[in-house]
Amino acid sequence: MISAVIALVWANSPWSDSYRSLWEATIGIDLSRWGLELTVREWINDLAMVLFFFVAGLEIKREVTHGELRDPRQAALPILAALGGMVVPAGIYAVLNSGGDGSHGWGVPMATDIAIVMGVIALIGTRVPAWLRLFLLALAIVDDIGAIIVIAVFYSEGVSGPWLALAAVSLTVALAIRSRVPWVGAYLALGAVCWISLHEAHIHPTLAGVAFGLASPVVPRGDRSLVDVAEVPSALNAETVSEVTRRARESVSVVEWLQHRLHPWSTFLVVPVFALANAGVEISSDLVDDALSSTVTWGVVAGLVLGKTIGITLATLLAVVTGIGRLPRGVTWRYVIGAGALGGIGFTVSLFVTELAFGESILGEDARIGVLVASLLAGIIGTLIVWPGTVGDSVDDIVAASHASESTT
Repeated sequence: MISAVIALVWANSPWSDSYRSLWEATIGIDLSRWGLELTVREWINDLAMVLFFFVAGLEIKREVTHGELRDPRQAALPILAALGGMVVPAGIYAVLNSGGDGSHGWGVPMATDIAIVMGVIALIGTRVPAWLRLFLLALAIVDDIGAIIVIAVFYSEGVSGPWLALAAVSLTVALAIRSRVPWVGAYLALGAVCWISLHEAHIHPTLAGVAFGLASPVVPRGDRSLVDVAEVPSALNAETVSEVTRRARESVSVVEWLQHRLHPWSTFLVVPVFALANAGVEISSDLVDDALSSTVTWGVVAGLVLGKTIGITLATLLAVVTGIGRLPRGVTWRYVIGAGALGGIGFTVSLFVTELAFGESILGEDARIGVLVASLLAGIIGTLIVWPGTVGDSVDDIVAASHASESTT
């Protein structure tokens, strides 16, 4: 959020030319018969964001295998809520932009920025039940899966068969050796091949991050037995420390270890730099007037602020009425509506889809303004809805949260 503010101030300051020249400067790779030249912004969006989507892939894999989404009955409520929160915003946008130049941007208001939403929930603290955190986390993970599918299917054009086949081969090799080869360098090399192949195949290369994240093992390489203190010599040496470190490292899964190591880099480096490079919208009177009269801007705002709230709430209501899921004890519909409103904080992925849909065109500027305004409004509205009262994270509340949607009514 700080990076977005810096980008907006920088892009509208006397030094705005330096903002544009920095992100539009080109960096190229020339390897005789093959070359690649991208702007700094494109390197960030195409390469650096691979880490963001890789961590998202790891999170999806963990939740599907060992987390809130492993039990279909337990996951039914957030899954249906996420689907409603994607379909309704996209529908609202599509209706407002039907037949227009901006019709291609219907995927922009579908996304929820889980990092900012969890930050808002953390700031609200004990005024929200523990279930709301789990609900929004699971919802955002399903939302990420939907965004990945939308990007792969609808925002990749002119696919090259040979390059796509090479990407598939690199992923297949990684899957074949993952239980035998512990050396990280092998997977970095295969990931690089997959990234280049997807880029040349005209499929957004960040999907390489998702694919390798989902391919990461969730079973530890070694057992979880700890080293007995009696076995450790009183005088430690480098060899002993290295062996203890190796055993400890192998006692956790690759997914868990990579999440622990990479999540800070994704959160505190990649996402802020992405926001700095993409949120710098020049806010002049002409652009504001254009945005206010643009159906793209209003489609994004209406989709995120109204569509998310309506879609998530109605889908949750449908799940409860049909008996597919149920609300935990103590959770009222006010919290469901508040969760729907907070789901309208799109930001990172919404800006990402904006770049794919519109690039640096005027429509792209309109969509970016819409994303920034809608995310701010959604955060304020959602906070005001869930703020009254104090819930507290009692044991009963946490237990109820962990069993949300486990039984049918």
